Amino acid sequence: MAFLEIAKKSLLAAEKYSTLNSLISVQSKPELLRQVQESQRRVSSDLGESKSPIDGQLIAVKDNICTTDFPTTCASKLLEQYTSPFDATVVRKAKEAGAVIMGKTNMDEFGMGSHSMYSHFGPVMQSAEDGQPARSAGGSSGGSAVAVARGMCYAALGTDTGGSVRLPAAYCGVVGFKPSYGMLSRWGVVAYANSLDTVGILGRNTINGHDANDPTSLTPQTRERVQDLLSHNRRRGRRLAIGYPEEFNLVELDDSVRSAWENTLAHLSSQSHKIVPVSLPHTKHALSAYYVLAPAEASSNLAKYDGVRYGYRDPTDRSQDGLLFSPTRAGFGAEVRRRIIAGAYSLSSKAIDNYFLKAQSARRIIQRDFSNAFAQPNYLVTDNLEEGRGEGGVDVLIAPCSLSKAPFLEDVKMQKSPLDSYVNDVLTVPANLAGIPAICLPVMHGEDSVGMQVMAQYGDEETMWEVAKIIEEGLGPKAEQASNPAH
Repeated sequence: MAFLEIAKKSLLAAEKYSTLNSLISVQSKPELLRQVQESQRRVSSDLGESKSPIDGQLIAVKDNICTTDFPTTCASKLLEQYTSPFDATVVRKAKEAGAVIMGKTNMDEFGMGSHSMYSHFGPVMQSAEDGQPARSAGGSSGGSAVAVARGMCYAALGTDTGGSVRLPAAYCGVVGFKPSYGMLSRWGVVAYANSLDTVGILGRNTINGHDANDPTSLTPQTRERVQDLLSHNRRRGRRLAIGYPEEFNLVELDDSVRSAWENTLAHLSSQSHKIVPVSLPHTKHALSAYYVLAPAEASSNLAKYDGVRYGYRDPTDRSQDGLLFSPTRAGFGAEVRRRIIAGAYSLSSKAIDNYFLKAQSARRIIQRDFSNAFAQPNYLVTDNLEEGRGEGGVDVLIAPCSLSKAPFLEDVKMQKSPLDSYVNDVLTVPANLAGIPAICLPVMHGEDSVGMQVMAQYGDEETMWEVAKIIEEGLGPKAEQASNPAH
C-alpha cells in the first residue's frame, strides 16, 4: 500500500478515536501529507532512495520528548505553552531516517503514574467494548500505546522509568520495548529519574547510537566492546536456556495471566528450549527501592519549575511567597506533588541514611541477582569472559508484565490510596533497576491478550529479539488468527 494511503487511514483512525484522548497535539493534515508524499517520491524514484524501513511512516512522540514542531508539555499545566528550540536526539534521528512525526501523545504528568490519568489534558482511555466501561491504557506512556493499538501511527516513542512503556503495551495489546540503559540517547527528554529513564518504542524499530550530548549514552567504544564480548559467548545453533523468576509468581497474579505465562513457557519448551526456574531473591525489595530512588531524583530534576524561570504561578496565591520552590506554586498536579515531597524527604539529612542510601544498596544487590541468573556476565562492568555462570545460567528470563488485564478506568479512580496504583509496577521495575533490556509482547489467552516480557543480560538485545520472535510467531495475535481463520 502506498505511503499516502496508509497516512490517510491513520489520520482517519486518529479522528475516529479522538475521544480516547491519546493525542495532545497533531500535525496539520496538509503538512503531514506533504512530508509523506516527499518520502513516497524518494522511495519511488528510479534510484529507490529509501532512508530506512521507517521512511514515510507516521511516528507519534510522547509529550515529554522535545520537539520543535509541537509544544512539549509533559501533560502539565505549567508547560502548556512551551515549545522546545531543539529536537530530542531520538526525534532528530527518526526524522533523518525519513519518519514523519505526526503528533505528541498524552501521558501521566511528567511521567508519574501507572494509568495515564494524571494529565492536565484529561485521562487516556481504551475503547469500551461490548457495552463495558472504558479500561485503563496504562501509564505513563498510555497515549503512545493507544495511538499504536488504534492504528493512528506506525509506531510511537515513549519513556520507560519503571515500566512506563511495557505496562501500557500489556494493557493495550501491542509490543513495548525498553532497551538496555544508555543505548538510546536521553538528550532532549524531560527527566523524571536520570538513572532509570529509558526511551522506549511501541513498534518494531529502534533508534540506536551514541550521543555526545547525553552523559549517560554509551560511547561507541563501549558499545563495540560489549557486543564483541557478548558475541564471543552467545549460544548459536543450540537450544536456549529460558528462565522463569520464581519471585514473579505472586499470589496477586490473575489466573489468566498465570495461565498465559505457563503456556508461553510450554511453547518454548516445545521448540526444544530448556525451561529453568530461577531465583531473584532480592527483587521483592525492588518496588520499595524504586519508589524511594525515582521520587528522590524527580524532586531534584523538577526543582527548576519554580514559577520564576519556568512553570506556572498562580498570581492569586500569596501563601508560598518567600519560598525558593513550591510544588503548589509551580502548578504541578496532585500526583507529581506527592512524589516530589516524598523524594525531597528521602534526601533530607534525617532520612537519607535510612531511605535513599539503603535503596541504592538494594538496587546494587538486585543488579547482582540478575547478573547471577544469566549465562552471560554484564560486560558493561567486566571484560572477564569466564565470569559468567556458563551452562549454569540462562539466556533470557520470561515473566508477565502486569498482574492482570487492564482494569476499568472508573475502578482505578475509586482507589483509596495511590499505593494501589504503585503495585502495578511490581513486575516491571526490576528490569529498570538492573538496567537490562526488556520487551513486552501480546500473548493470546482465549479472546484476550496478556503482556509477556522477555528480559536479557545487559546489551544482549539480540538474544531477547530471538526469543521474542519465537513467542510472537507461536502465540501472538497473528498466530492466533492463522490458527482460527474465523477471527
